[in-house]
Amino acid sequence: MNLPVPSGSVERPRWPAPSRFRRYQGPVMLSLLAICALVTVLTTIGIVAVLGLETIHFFRESHVSLPAFVFGTEVDPPKFGIFPLIWGTVMVAAGASLIALPIGLLSALYLSEYAPRRVRAVLKPALELLAGIPTIVYGFLALVLVTPLLKACFEPLGLKVDSYNALSACVVVGVMIIPMVSSLSEDVLSAVPRSLREAAYGLGATKFEVSTRIVLPAGLSGVAASFILAISRAVGETMAVVLAAGRMPNVTANPLRSVETMTAYIVAITGGDASYGTPKYLSLFAVGMTLFVMTLGLNILSGLILRRFREVYN
Repeated sequence: MNLPVPSGSVERPRWPAPSRFRRYQGPVMLSLLAICALVTVLTTIGIVAVLGLETIHFFRESHVSLPAFVFGTEVDPPKFGIFPLIWGTVMVAAGASLIALPIGLLSALYLSEYAPRRVRAVLKPALELLAGIPTIVYGFLALVLVTPLLKACFEPLGLKVDSYNALSACVVVGVMIIPMVSSLSEDVLSAVPRSLREAAYGLGATKFEVSTRIVLPAGLSGVAASFILAISRAVGETMAVVLAAGRMPNVTANPLRSVETMTAYIVAITGGDASYGTPKYLSLFAVGMTLFVMTLGLNILSGLILRRFREVYN
């Protein structure tokens, strides 16, 4: 018997009974997400295990000590010293950072503090398009554009510029990582609460003072993390460096000479005539492990900076 609903009262909606699929939807999605997370962890463990085991195998076969491997200056067997490769990698990454970090940070400050909304809507996607250009295209640009410009600028001054040189690689890699610095830094600076800006304006601060003394220090942890991630990207770059810097393992402070990075060495070994299982072939795993340790150290440093200088606003 249906009782009449009193006037002024609202009848509660009758929800349909949960279907069998909806009943298991939560556990199924939880299991799927857990599997995806487990795949990433297992992939990382697998990479580390392969590199570690093959690196141990390399040291057993080559009879090279770890100090001799890291600080030796002769790359070719039987000595296998990779210090020239480390030097070339650090030189290219440092030069690219000197180009990308200031430009990326200044562009992020302009986009977050100065650019009108319409200008920002055009400039930010255009800047991020640089990240979508294949790295091998940057390498070709280094050969056909950057290196000829360097020759035209330095050779009249009596300075010899190699056809493959570190400075050309620094320029193209620096341009390549600008979007990473600018995009991440702009997101961090835009997330700074508006109240901090208004308080500074209320005290009579100028636009420049607010940008550099309020907004930038407030987002310092995120900006520093974007710097380190960009440097890690520069350290691990391959194709652009192979085409721009060449494959000459030199320990030199002259950026106009050719150098060889660790990634270029790995490309040379995998595409060369080294027989499988030989110490020369196994050396690419040892070099890859060294590169992995360098990038891992930078990522750990990024996390420490985030935890040390992170500001939380309510």
